[in-house]
Amino acid sequence: MTITEKTAYLKGLLDGMSIDQNTNEGKLLAAIVDVVNDIALELADIEMQTETIHEELDAIEDAMDEYEVAFDEIDESIDELYEIVDECCEDDCDCCDDDDCDCDDCGEVYYELICPTCDEKIVLDEDLLAEGGMKCPACGEELEFDYSELLNEEDEEDFEEDR
Repeated sequence: MTITEKTAYLKGLLDGMSIDQNTNEGKLLAAIVDVVNDIALELADIEMQTETIHEELDAIEDAMDEYEVAFDEIDESIDELYEIVDECCEDDCDCCDDDDCDCDDCGEVYYELICPTCDEKIVLDEDLLAEGGMKCPACGEELEFDYSELLNEEDEEDFEEDR
């Protein structure tokens, strides 16, 4: 039996007992039953709202679990990319001394830059750098690469020919 059913039962008892509601005691009992009924109705509303909130929180928790899985996958992919960059042949690589080297990464040079908008570290190879610009993968800011201060005129001509 719910609390609203119990208060309805109390109202029925009050009506069935033929208590004179014109007397002080009858007025008091009727007022008490009315207050208890109002409290029961408010409590029922609160229980419904609580159930709704609980369902919404469950949905949010499920969505957060999905985001966590996606974030973990992205994090693993980033870790794998950093491992690839770290494994890239460097001066201390044995295969670079070999004339028959078939390593795909030999001679590859990677550059790191920091996005001025979001401070995201970005790793670039020479091909991407030669394009002259790109969008930051984190914030979408358009990044342009200006080599004018780094290159002399002859280097600039060579660079433009390579592009």
